[in-house]
Amino acid sequence: MALRIDCPRGVEVLGSIANDQQAAILSQDALQFLATLHRTFNERRISLLNARVERQKQIDAGAFPTFLSETANVRADDAWRGPKPGPGITDRRVEITGPVDRKMVINALNSGATQFMADFEDSSAPTWQQMLSGQVNMRDALNRSISFDAPNGKHYQLNKEVATLLVRPRGWHLDEKHVIIDGRPCSGSIFDFAIFFFHCAKISVEAGQGPYFYLPKMESHLEARLWNDIFNMAQDTLGVPRGTIRATVLIETILAAFEMEEIIYELREHSAGLNCGRWDYIFSMIKKFWKHPGMVLPDRKNVGMDVPFMDAYVRLVIKTCHRRGVHAMGGMAAQIPIKENPAANDAAMEKVRQDKLREATYGHDGTWVAHPALIPIAKKVFDEVMPGPNQMHVRREEEITPIELINTKLEGGCPVTEGGMRANISVALSYMENWLRGVGCVPFNNLMEDAATAEISRSQVWQWIHHKTPITMEDSKQQPVTSDLVLRIIDEEAGKLKSSPELNRAKEILIDMTVKKQDQFVDFLTSACYADILEPEAKKRATRSRM
Repeated sequence: MALRIDCPRGVEVLGSIANDQQAAILSQDALQFLATLHRTFNERRISLLNARVERQKQIDAGAFPTFLSETANVRADDAWRGPKPGPGITDRRVEITGPVDRKMVINALNSGATQFMADFEDSSAPTWQQMLSGQVNMRDALNRSISFDAPNGKHYQLNKEVATLLVRPRGWHLDEKHVIIDGRPCSGSIFDFAIFFFHCAKISVEAGQGPYFYLPKMESHLEARLWNDIFNMAQDTLGVPRGTIRATVLIETILAAFEMEEIIYELREHSAGLNCGRWDYIFSMIKKFWKHPGMVLPDRKNVGMDVPFMDAYVRLVIKTCHRRGVHAMGGMAAQIPIKENPAANDAAMEKVRQDKLREATYGHDGTWVAHPALIPIAKKVFDEVMPGPNQMHVRREEEITPIELINTKLEGGCPVTEGGMRANISVALSYMENWLRGVGCVPFNNLMEDAATAEISRSQVWQWIHHKTPITMEDSKQQPVTSDLVLRIIDEEAGKLKSSPELNRAKEILIDMTVKKQDQFVDFLTSACYADILEPEAKKRATRSRM
């Protein structure tokens, strides 16, 4: 039976409360803290989201991004620096990421990685129960009371030595529609941050680290300024010294790439550096330049770290971070072990090693992996290249120009193929089906797929159909991508998957986003799917608000 909780004035919780632990997470004091932050900052959040829309109109009209003239003084000033790394994040050579379910949290903290990023965003489907249970798990992990008993009888608990915990809240664009404040849905970002900070800020300090965050999907330094103001108010309210919070910003949008120095500057004493969120970055390139046929990308498998715009972006992240004395973190290795095929597994692990060697020799201070089996591979590479805790002494002096950052031209050219189309559609369908069932991190074709890779997949299909891109079919003939072709391949790829109501719904959503709306890009797959995972009362309220 669901529990009832007492809410402060103006706050409604529409989601069910499954147990006493969840009720404690949503205490009156915690909800009041959340409401204070939401009331103070939500209008700014909405204003910044509206600014994204206006900036998109400018790009659509041909005003491509460049470095901002109004912040040239910030970039030119050599004197300012970010803060020294906080306790537990001086050495960040291998970070593991994953969703916030209890078993995953324990395994990741025990994995041997230097840090674990607990992900309320792309690796988690934001069902109400997942978001609440994740907060319980964060609290229990930091006070070391977390344990888990699997159905097979296996018991999980923390080792003596564990990774440092970092938390990624949801992006600015996402709402938490199970919490209503003054008649409006709460910001998902503020909800995730506020509930974690209220319960865990002080115990994280007692644990020898601090309240550490990854900040996703920002598009401007003004969005970083908003986070910084939230950090300051939160610390002041709870009596936590300013600068205790540290936040690493994922550079995973093309617009943020032009404002890296400004983003570090805005976070001031709270900056923990930048991370190459490379899969979302590819998605952002498609999304921001959707109107421009010259920016069409080839098959996803051919858009790697060696393509011009990706290589330039990585070099700029390292140059910027080391100039300002903060970490430059590398990107995700999404491979997972292939147990049934040793030769294929060896090839996949060598690909991981080469990827991490590229990052380490470029000057990154650490990297990401999706699976514990990759930790020794990544660690060995960074141990050999980086004997100290970081590589902030590595200074890249080359100039990276705006043209380089948006150069999508691949040497020799790469075609769009039927195989690439089928792979994208299969990934998009499989991921959305799992997401609609509440699973945000999905092993597929020996890769750990999350929302970022699904976003690339569906957005490429949309881009190709929108521009009627020539596609090479399996019989080697060429034709333009058409609605009929995409619908046929969606039917065929869906037919290869196990039938379920969630798959049928995923198919409907994919058709809507790629075929029915082929003249207007849908911003986020997760936003399009969110209504389907709301609990009944929240769904009823959301439906009424749209009428």
